Amino acid sequence: MRVAREQVGRIAELACLALDETERETMACTLNAILDYVELLERVDTSDVPAMAHVLPPWDAMREDEPGPTLSPEEWLDHVPSRTGPFPMVPRFVEE
Repeated sequence: MRVAREQVGRIAELACLALDETERETMACTLNAILDYVELLERVDTSDVPAMAHVLPPWDAMREDEPGPTLSPEEWLDHVPSRTGPFPMVPRFVEE
């Protein structure tokens, strides 16, 4: 499968990217190189490779969940840098 400059232009348009002709050509070459590599990987014989769910063993995912000491709400609020009454103050992150 080859990617043409026109297809790159359409993808760029959908992604709201402004690409000039040189950038479209470069992007088409890059995408085609990626697709060529994927095609090469598809030809690799993996019939003797056992299936696996994770690359690394889940060494910490299966640990026992052990309850530990917790802070009371009053102790927790003592560590809050800024508060109004019993409520912690946090920075505003939603613009009006």
